[in-house]
Amino acid sequence: MATEIKLIALAPSMTEGNVAQWLRKEGDRVEAGDIVAEIETDKAIVELEAPAAGVLGRIAIPAGSNGVKVDTVIGWIVQPGEAVPDGAAPAASAPAAAPAAAAGPAASAPGASAPAPVAPARTDGGRVFASPLARRLSQEAGVPLEGLQGSGPHGRIVRVDVEAAQRAAQAQPRAQVSAGGSAAAAPVPGSNYTDVPHSNVRRVIAQRLTEAKQQVPHFYLTIDCRIDRLLALRSEANAALDVKLSVNDFIVRAVALALRKVPAANASWQETAIRQWHDVDVSVAVATPSGLITPVVRGADRKTVGAISAEVKALAERARQGRLQPNEYQGGGFTISNLGMYGIREFAAIINPPQACILAVGAGEQRPVVIDGALAVATVMTCTLSADHRVVDGAVGAEFLAAFRRLIEQPFALLV
Repeated sequence: MATEIKLIALAPSMTEGNVAQWLRKEGDRVEAGDIVAEIETDKAIVELEAPAAGVLGRIAIPAGSNGVKVDTVIGWIVQPGEAVPDGAAPAASAPAAAPAAAAGPAASAPGASAPAPVAPARTDGGRVFASPLARRLSQEAGVPLEGLQGSGPHGRIVRVDVEAAQRAAQAQPRAQVSAGGSAAAAPVPGSNYTDVPHSNVRRVIAQRLTEAKQQVPHFYLTIDCRIDRLLALRSEANAALDVKLSVNDFIVRAVALALRKVPAANASWQETAIRQWHDVDVSVAVATPSGLITPVVRGADRKTVGAISAEVKALAERARQGRLQPNEYQGGGFTISNLGMYGIREFAAIINPPQACILAVGAGEQRPVVIDGALAVATVMTCTLSADHRVVDGAVGAEFLAAFRRLIEQPFALLV
């Protein structure tokens, strides 16, 4: 009996997604649970499993299709010799291809760092063979995949191919057509602007942050932390243990332990109650080509600084590749946003609902301070807590920041 392959909701808030890539072609044998396609949600690219064993009888929605609603039938699995049901829609046509000239100069663009293309990108039934990251970059940059030459295995288009084509297009501006067939990131002749289409992530970020500022009563508390001892401890640990711990790794650990000391800050607003979380799950803001995402370090209060460091690095890398799984970025009771590496002295961040707090961390810099009545120089880091006043009162926010500062300024407690 034929089985529908539906675009299922891969995240609680998901209403639609993009078919990034089919990993099987029509006629291929599949087993229940095999990965048959990659679906781009508003946060990541997620694998879609076959709901039953059989043969992939028809692909109804081709790779590159955007805005596909949840519960849409995107393909059919049939048994050997069985016909696809008459009610099944025929496979949709492949996305419109742009003229090859639009991306042809990519390989010869001055200064391009991509390896020399080894073969044209292969197609099968109108599908261009490209990595999920290349597809994402293609959509965001308005660089059509059709006509590009791939330098990956078997002519597969990879990130460097798209980036080289983008540099070539910027060097010789011309109207371009995106993989979905609409004009993208192309300056209008005679105008002084360029319209860059919203990515799925950017659109969701805009919606949620607008709602947060409109519906969540923010208030802000700022504190200065002297971090000379922490910097010295970090240097000793990196030298002795041959690791590369960052200041942010210690900050994640300090936030987690401070939340354990002040559990009232580890909470969120619900319509009928304030929900206090038993686990200390800390979200860490990561910048990606599509926009900001906040992967979660779960049970951060129970992990060493070294374990936190390794986990944050792995999560951040998967986030930049668009490979996070929903359970890796959903949830979390508290967020850290650190712009210190950009030289930002201090800032106030917008709360990430349903969380009640976000800590904005600035750069550590040498400033004059008074220590025991005498003027001295210390490395000072300014941190600002944005809190939801429905959940966290000023006294609770102040208590949390005091606990956080004690841990940062007496960092050996972070190693226990």
